[in-house]
Amino acid sequence: MVNRHTAKKIRKTHRYLGLFLGIQFIMWTVSGLYFSWTDIDEIHGDQFLNQTMIKTSFNNLISPAEIESNEDITSLELLNIADKPYYWLNDSKLFDAKTGDAKIGITQDEALYIAKKNVRDDLKVASIDVLTETGGHHEFRQRKDVGKLPAYVVSYTNDEALKAYISVNNGQFQTVRHRDWRIFDFLWMTHTMDYEGRDDFNNIILRVFSILGLITVLSGFTLWFTTSPTIRKIFKKKKKKKT
Repeated sequence: MVNRHTAKKIRKTHRYLGLFLGIQFIMWTVSGLYFSWTDIDEIHGDQFLNQTMIKTSFNNLISPAEIESNEDITSLELLNIADKPYYWLNDSKLFDAKTGDAKIGITQDEALYIAKKNVRDDLKVASIDVLTETGGHHEFRQRKDVGKLPAYVVSYTNDEALKAYISVNNGQFQTVRHRDWRIFDFLWMTHTMDYEGRDDFNNIILRVFSILGLITVLSGFTLWFTTSPTIRKIFKKKKKKKT
């Protein structure tokens, strides 16, 4: 059995570790509760999208080989931009799929048309802007599953402060952001402790806090073991038997 001086050190260590880690423990718990009680599809904003959108088919398209380009074709995608067909060549250039003419980005009117087709009819547009750069904490961080800048930002008048993002380069409807997503994003940041990209589970801060958390729990068990009257009685009985 440890002496009182050692027990006091363990108690002090446990107390200060708990004080230091307490806020993060609360954030882990709150964020975990929020994640378990929310529908991830609603966080993605599926409830704001037009679920009855009909896909458009095109005919009389030219062959991609007829496009006048100095580049070899390494990737090709047929896109629907405001009900007109375009080839998205090498993930960088846009060409009319019927005439072969190059197109430099989409217009604001085309962006509004695309937004109208993808978002529910009952939602009203408040404004539209062009986003050319973002910081690491912006809701439209440039990730593979979101898209690249520049992008049109279509803002709506609903209570959720909904925003839709549409690529300026190729007119693709990229994502929506709203109030619940922003709450989720903030809590996810506190959960992973990745205050830059949100998704790095191997960051040094999380590792340090995880180790300190483990030490806090172990010190708590040790503190209970060293101060428990029941454990003391057991040790006293063993000593008496030996004598």
